[in-house]
Amino acid sequence: MVAPGGTHQPAPPAPGPAPAAPSAMPKAAEEPTVSVYLSGTDTVEQLPLERYLIGVVAAEMPAAFQPEALKAQAIAARTYIVQRLRSGDTSGVPGDKALVTDTVAHQAYISRDMLEKEWKAGGKQPELDKIQQAVNDTRGIVMTYEGEPITASFFSTSNGYTENSEDYWSNAFPYLRSVESPWDLEVSPKYKTVVTMKRKELVNQLGLASAAVPVSKSGEGSASFFKVTAYTEGGRIKQALLGGQAFSGREIRERLDLRSSQFDLELRGEEVIITTYGFGHGVGMSQYGAEGMALEGYLAKEILSHYYTGISFAETDKLLPSKK
Repeated sequence: MVAPGGTHQPAPPAPGPAPAAPSAMPKAAEEPTVSVYLSGTDTVEQLPLERYLIGVVAAEMPAAFQPEALKAQAIAARTYIVQRLRSGDTSGVPGDKALVTDTVAHQAYISRDMLEKEWKAGGKQPELDKIQQAVNDTRGIVMTYEGEPITASFFSTSNGYTENSEDYWSNAFPYLRSVESPWDLEVSPKYKTVVTMKRKELVNQLGLASAAVPVSKSGEGSASFFKVTAYTEGGRIKQALLGGQAFSGREIRERLDLRSSQFDLELRGEEVIITTYGFGHGVGMSQYGAEGMALEGYLAKEILSHYYTGISFAETDKLLPSKK
């Protein structure tokens, strides 16, 4: 763990020659620096890693969540950025100007200026203090698998299970396995969402022929139009036919801007009614699942060990070169 300095008390000097001058004493290691591309202003903010995490947790998880859920989020966010620092990965950043952006393409982040203006000045200092405490309480802790920082993906709300990584992305990670997450149904207001779109909009966004989408007043045409042909281990749609054309569940979700790739679809005249279950890609830690576990008394490391299979915990300064 990177120490702030000044906490280690030196032994009293032994009789004899005067002790070495302070300039000859070894310096404490400095905290790694994170550079963040601020998409709203096209500028780059540089700040210490632990300070950066306060802005991430503030952006990614409601401050009203339980302290142990906030701690789990802090560790997941720290693991994500340590992996980027360790590998030097700047993918997804315009012009490679920084290590990460402030968007969900990496991790959402609220800048120092915005925290000052909108949180402190807006009467949210207690919430900010709570987030800072979660970061401080987990200082330096990251998740590893076989000695390396993991890809610590997380999302809002599960459908009752998480996904195997290869069922949404192309890579299979041994620690990103499908696990049960029954807490979401009880605690997440985002568990079930119903959206309505025009038949024409569905046709355009999926690139279907208009004749492929039947017009039905009672919904009886839905079964012939929409058929699920395969599910993932986590219960989301892996493959489906719409109007006879094959799509992956992820493809449908992204083209129609749905909250989840588990959904039901019904045709009603010129409208399409879609009901989704869960919110997000489903890989890694469910944030509302973490909140449900925390409400039941689970600690942050227990929450993380549930959502990330077979992980260990390590310290940042053992994984990143120290600045002297």
